[in-house]
Amino acid sequence: MTNAIHVTSEIGKLKTVMLHRPGREIENITPDSMERLLFDDIPYLPIAQKEHDFFAKTLSDQGIEVIYFEKLAAEALEDKEVRKEFLDRMIAESGYAIGATHDALMEYLSDMEPQLMINKVIEGVRGSDINIKTPDLQSVSENTDWPFLMDPMPNTYFTRDPQASIGDGISINKMTFEARMRESLITEYIIKYNKRFAGQVEVWRDRNHKTHIEGGDELVLSDHVLAIGISQRTTANAIEDITKKLFEDSKYDTIIAISIPHNHAMMHLDTVFTMINYDQFTVHPAILNDEGQVDNWVIHPGKDGEISMEHHTDIKAVLKKALNKSDIDLIPTGNGDPIVAPREQWNDGSNTLAIAPGEVVTYDRNYVSNDLLREHGILVHEVRSSELSRGRGGPRCMSCPIVREDI
Repeated sequence: MTNAIHVTSEIGKLKTVMLHRPGREIENITPDSMERLLFDDIPYLPIAQKEHDFFAKTLSDQGIEVIYFEKLAAEALEDKEVRKEFLDRMIAESGYAIGATHDALMEYLSDMEPQLMINKVIEGVRGSDINIKTPDLQSVSENTDWPFLMDPMPNTYFTRDPQASIGDGISINKMTFEARMRESLITEYIIKYNKRFAGQVEVWRDRNHKTHIEGGDELVLSDHVLAIGISQRTTANAIEDITKKLFEDSKYDTIIAISIPHNHAMMHLDTVFTMINYDQFTVHPAILNDEGQVDNWVIHPGKDGEISMEHHTDIKAVLKKALNKSDIDLIPTGNGDPIVAPREQWNDGSNTLAIAPGEVVTYDRNYVSNDLLREHGILVHEVRSSELSRGRGGPRCMSCPIVREDI
């Protein structure tokens, strides 16, 4: 019997993956709210949905089971009492723990069927959607020019980040920015109450922390080795926290923490570095110095539940040792060209999703990187990308593997 979650590598044949089809939350982005909602542009929803459907079909055509975040959430919230608890917490995390606004939102959302309700929560609730008979001080003090009582969650189609499958368990992540924090609350209820997962999944780290970690920084290199990015969205303290838990309760005994620039263009490790074969990785040249090196720390279990840590700069040497390989092939985004590489990295040329060893899904727009992958013997499935890419996330960002075959 296959475990509900089983991911022991980045490259094992993908069997089950969780996606979120973009919905009306995308149309609730405005020029004034883009920064608040972590977008640089506004995707055109009808085309974004067609592109996402093409992505899902590309996966299913390879025999991969595609399951949807929003449907899993609705199934988890079928029980009225569970749904009430979820809404109470979701409304509180949207800024209304008590008062007239809280009560009005609860009444409005409670009357909906689970699927319609979860879709609305992700879409966002406007002030004009409900009638607050007696406004409370909190609602009066809110920015009256802002149309939403509950902000939309347009980043939800990047299912990689609020959670990360590791071995037979999962991290349910404390997200960095307010715009994304509520996404992992939905994950919490899926894991706890959806019959597919309930009572079957070890939670390596939950979302109830001050320090933050995101799934784009969590790379499962083997059944005992992880790479984690020290990035804009993952803190060193969070890395140490999940490391101690994994060392104590799992087979993982090696964590490679890799430092990357803390900026929006390189927000996660998987935007600049992904594993695509037993001994092959994509890498954005901008994270390497002139000698092809990058600061990294190899972490192992220490004495009395503590950890030991060694600093390195030669990432190829570290990977060769950790993965027991004679050589490592680092394939540069855009073939390392000073113009092509940053352009294609901006459009997620490094954000490849491996669906089997040496077989990947990439955006079609990154043709230089894709041709180079083929030259290195990689089988490339291209998916459409004119609108999805406006969210600054590629095929790996848009997918959360649930089950992979072991390698």
